[in-house]
Amino acid sequence: MSVNASAINKELLPFLQQSPSPFHATATMLTMLKAAGFELLQEEDVWQLQPDKAYVVTRNESSIIAFTTGRADPAETGIAMAGAHTDSPCLKLKPNAIKPHKAATQFAVEVYGGALLAPWFDRDLSLAGRVAFKRKNGELASALLDWQRAIAMVPSLAIHLDRDANTNRTINPQTQLPPVFALNQGEATTPTLDSLVADALSEQLGVDDFSELLAHELFLYDTQPPAMVGINNEFITSARLDNLLSCFLCTDAIRHAAQQEKGQFSLMVCNDHEEVGSASACGAQGPFLQSVLSRIAARFSHAEINQQSEAVERMIRRSLFLSIDNAHGLHPNFADKHDAGHGPLLNQGPVIKINANQRYASNSQSTARFVNICQRVKVPYQSFVVRSDMGCGSTIGPITASGIGVETIDIGVPTWGMHSIRETAGSQDAAYLAAALCDFFTSDTP
Repeated sequence: MSVNASAINKELLPFLQQSPSPFHATATMLTMLKAAGFELLQEEDVWQLQPDKAYVVTRNESSIIAFTTGRADPAETGIAMAGAHTDSPCLKLKPNAIKPHKAATQFAVEVYGGALLAPWFDRDLSLAGRVAFKRKNGELASALLDWQRAIAMVPSLAIHLDRDANTNRTINPQTQLPPVFALNQGEATTPTLDSLVADALSEQLGVDDFSELLAHELFLYDTQPPAMVGINNEFITSARLDNLLSCFLCTDAIRHAAQQEKGQFSLMVCNDHEEVGSASACGAQGPFLQSVLSRIAARFSHAEINQQSEAVERMIRRSLFLSIDNAHGLHPNFADKHDAGHGPLLNQGPVIKINANQRYASNSQSTARFVNICQRVKVPYQSFVVRSDMGCGSTIGPITASGIGVETIDIGVPTWGMHSIRETAGSQDAAYLAAALCDFFTSDTP
């Protein structure tokens, strides 16, 4: 099938803007899916799953699984599965977040994930994430907040005071990255995080009975909105393209699958904490996906109760998992950083990521299956292998493959500046991958 790039990008850019934290990304995806008719499930409830329906469930408000059910036994048909991750490298507030220092008041931050630090300087930064607080009546509550406007920055040191800045500079994340958000005018007027949160709760959510901030997971982000760039709008530039672009495409594709009447099982999972190792209850190394698959098999497999674990294994062995995460596009200024035969180009189609040491989960079988999909929908595709003298990153692909035993392929959209505060992708590539995903979720066999 063909997918219109303009239509995809018209929805993609607002999605990126509305998703400044994993919590907001999950909430945005949930809104999209509920609007498309997906029924929200709660993990603590008994699930009454029905054939030819669409369901969605979240964990920790930062990971999400959506699936469509079919009419056949999934142990006989398998499930078409795709996964991405909701988190991106950034600066995260420490528990004691306010740091008066000399003439300024700063946020105390730690680096979340493998962030490229230099681009964080001289940016207009805002704050977003989740807070847990106590109401005046003693009730515990939580909320998602997004300050939206620029409230902080990390000012550079003038080159006059650092003549080696362009030739020999390192960045100390403890001493040189704390963002400034106010002048320090004495203890009486120094803002507190409690006061910032109380004001935000009142302004954004109408909560006027705030008593005390108990905990928070707040992240700084660049307020510059996503944009189409290039003389012919060849590029998309935005924060968090890695990996919210993939999250959006998964959500859009399964939303499309739910509108079909083909009776197929399909599933998408977007996990938090990939950038820090995935080892959490809602990360890819946790039990979230396995739990949902077990509940699907328990409802739809024809096996006896004592054989349901076997039905799960049979279902997984007939499935294919697409691990979707951005790939390193060939940088025109640093072409020597790529293997000469494996430098993916922007706007030339999705990238199949391969690594001999299993940093990616692709093998010849899963690769052939994805190539077949691309050929079927007339989408170009490329391959990436890291240079043999460089280390290779990884994804949720090997974690999911080794965790549940599903055949997996690692793919993604080629990108420049991965893990920067602002990344660049080709404006056509999202549509290419969207076409392949839509076909994958609606074809007769995963």
